[in-house]
Amino acid sequence: MRIWRSLADVPADLGPTVVTIGNFDGVHLGHAHVAAEARAAARRDGGLPVVAVTFDPHPIAVLRPEHAPTIITTIEDRARLLADAGVDDVLVVPFDRETAGWSPQRFVDDILVGTLHAAVIVVGDNFRFGAKAAGDVRTLVDLGHDRGFTVVDVALDGGPQVWSSTYVRTCLAAGDVEGAAEALGRPFTVRGVVVEGEKRGHQLGYPTANVPTAGMAAAPADGVYAGWLRRLDEPEAPALPTAISVGTNPTFDGDVRAVESYVLDRDDLELYGVEVEVSFTARLRGMEKFDTIDALLVRMADDVDRARALLLSPAQ
Repeated sequence: MRIWRSLADVPADLGPTVVTIGNFDGVHLGHAHVAAEARAAARRDGGLPVVAVTFDPHPIAVLRPEHAPTIITTIEDRARLLADAGVDDVLVVPFDRETAGWSPQRFVDDILVGTLHAAVIVVGDNFRFGAKAAGDVRTLVDLGHDRGFTVVDVALDGGPQVWSSTYVRTCLAAGDVEGAAEALGRPFTVRGVVVEGEKRGHQLGYPTANVPTAGMAAAPADGVYAGWLRRLDEPEAPALPTAISVGTNPTFDGDVRAVESYVLDRDDLELYGVEVEVSFTARLRGMEKFDTIDALLVRMADDVDRARALLLSPAQ
């Protein structure tokens, strides 16, 4: 897959394409459905390449910065997930106030027709574009009559809750990683490089791989979770069952929010400086501050037992 970071990066000899457009943050099941429809349209048109158009930063971060959403996936992760869904290339449109002021016609002429040579455009049926969101699917259809492309609009997925990036963010903010996974079609994951912490986990008998949340696209609400950890420097490395703490370690008055992963029954892992992926399976409890170390140890032992039962039961 190619990621083009500007219109100028798109090859001048690019032929006709099938284009799908959206923020695609999280690449949830609704996004995957739209991408699959784009791939189906590409097959009907003789195997045209599928190009996804997305924006960076998120348009709301430019138009209403005080309401800017937490980003679920980086551009690179978004591209990887879109590739899994059937997209060939991604065009990232740098979004600023000037771009926000483009009319629907200019957006179509400069990007979809002039740069990507769209033969078919596939979007969700709530798609809006152009200055003040003046364009919609009907606008695309009308413009396509003169510019030689057709439009496929895809009904929104999900029910009773329609899948959306906003819904996924709401689930994560509540610690509902199961709900987020249902909308995403996969467990929610975070990635980061393991750093050296205070080593309290090792002293307490539960050594953890600590990844600060600063710089992460998103993380679930503070609490304790069951999930899996996989090191990314070894392509064949297995996912390891893990009890995960997200938060600032309030019992010790910590101030650095981190994802701390204890791989069940392992104290031999050397992960400092290693990029890891942590996936969340279930929430065990909210974050608590304990009055004594003994009380903390009792709860940690229970957390580990519950994580083991969830992750390593015969049904798993």
